[in-house]
Amino acid sequence: MSESLLFLIPLLPLVCAVLNMLFGMRLPRLVTETLAVCGVAGAFVVTLLLWGFADGDGTRVVLFTWLASGNLDVSFAINFDRLAAPMTLMVTGVATLIHLYAVGYMHDEVDYARFFGLLNLFVFAMLAIILADNLLVLFLGWEGVGLCSYGLIGFWYQKLENAKAGTKAFLVTRVGDVFLGIALLWLFALTGTLSISVINAQAASISPGVVLVLTLLLLLGACGKSAQLPLMTWLADAMAGPTPVSALIHAATMVTAGVYLLCRLFPRVSLAAVGMTAITAIGALTALYAASCALAQREIKRVLAYSTMSQVGYMFMAV
Repeated sequence: MSESLLFLIPLLPLVCAVLNMLFGMRLPRLVTETLAVCGVAGAFVVTLLLWGFADGDGTRVVLFTWLASGNLDVSFAINFDRLAAPMTLMVTGVATLIHLYAVGYMHDEVDYARFFGLLNLFVFAMLAIILADNLLVLFLGWEGVGLCSYGLIGFWYQKLENAKAGTKAFLVTRVGDVFLGIALLWLFALTGTLSISVINAQAASISPGVVLVLTLLLLLGACGKSAQLPLMTWLADAMAGPTPVSALIHAATMVTAGVYLLCRLFPRVSLAAVGMTAITAIGALTALYAASCALAQREIKRVLAYSTMSQVGYMFMAV
């Protein structure tokens, strides 16, 4: 019974997002805001209560079978282990504080239901990336955060520059997603499975040359979401969105998705020495580039954007 409660972690933000999108403008504003905050805060509390399930090899729970064809069986399952647990706690904890701040920040906003619906949906998509047991669920969350970031960055779309910023973020990150999609399809062709644990277990059976190319493809996919060279141009413009959006997307969630992807597939990534060197080089160059840009920028939001790029660059180096 306790294991099944793990599904409440991604489910609570999703349910509250759907309710706000469908009925948010018909409900009292306080109810809409309370739903948004409680959905993420509830996920944070559940993560704390079920922290013990991350011990050892973690806990894998299957909700339902998503695809079944021949030998292919893709289940909608979550994997709550020592890598996923702290990341889940960080995302839900920070997102709860940002939602609370957003209640006051967006107090005079007329279209508040759309904002809080997208904010909750973004948290669900990020949790799907973190808790995914297979690559298909991970890719679902990966595309979900991209879609939500487009809607949140361009939230004030009445101004053309805001709409362009959202479009730019969407298109630039899609470039990285193409490389990631190629890598995931290639991994499936090589291993015959989408299970992350099985793919990592079979890492040594693939030739070094293929492992290197796969690592570089994964790196390019990670660079798009984490705003690293050469796919970093969207981040500074993404500050056009409301301040809570900048805090949620740039501080602790979407920009760390690329780093988390490399960590989740690290048993395979670590086998490519040249690939590891490329990861370090990209992180170092991005950190240097972002720090030099921040020295010359006077607008506070852009300075914060470059600071985020620099911090994530150091995280790439740590990987």
